[in-house]
Amino acid sequence: MAMPLASEYHTADMVRAMPDDGNRYEVVWGELLVSPSPRWVHQRVLKSLVYAVDPYVMRHGVGELAWSPADISWGPDTLVQPDLFVVAPEESGGVDWAQVKTLRLVAEVLSPSTARHDRFQKRRLYQSRGVGTLWLVDIDRRVVEVWTPEATFPAVEGERITWHPPEAPEPLVIALEGLFGAG
Repeated sequence: MAMPLASEYHTADMVRAMPDDGNRYEVVWGELLVSPSPRWVHQRVLKSLVYAVDPYVMRHGVGELAWSPADISWGPDTLVQPDLFVVAPEESGGVDWAQVKTLRLVAEVLSPSTARHDRFQKRRLYQSRGVGTLWLVDIDRRVVEVWTPEATFPAVEGERITWHPPEAPEPLVIALEGLFGAG
């Protein structure tokens, strides 16, 4: 389970200095989050998302798709590694993660060890930083929670998810049956 290691206040620099031991280390407002490697099904769903989102992003020039590992930080006490994210066009193509501040879309694929942190600490962080759309992909329930910066509660989608950046002529629509598989 992703749990804080200690009650001490952590910084992004402290997280960057953590050992390369197979765990994912993140910090949200000083709280250290530690997660083991993801499940196989997590990676399969993430791959499906990449295959669905990347052609759309490239075709419409709405940013650049990336995925973890990545060090996204909005201050000295935050450093997260979204499973998948779209960086604003003006910040893509940089040489350093420190240049990335504007995430237009984030997808977090929930695992038993990460769901609590993804739904609460990281979701609130993403909302406070103005992430346009957050998808919390719940593999076990076969639904996606869709969050926007102003949302108090998510829209829970069971059939399809949609993302429509304002400058794109058409929305991206992903059928969840295709994302999760037929069964």
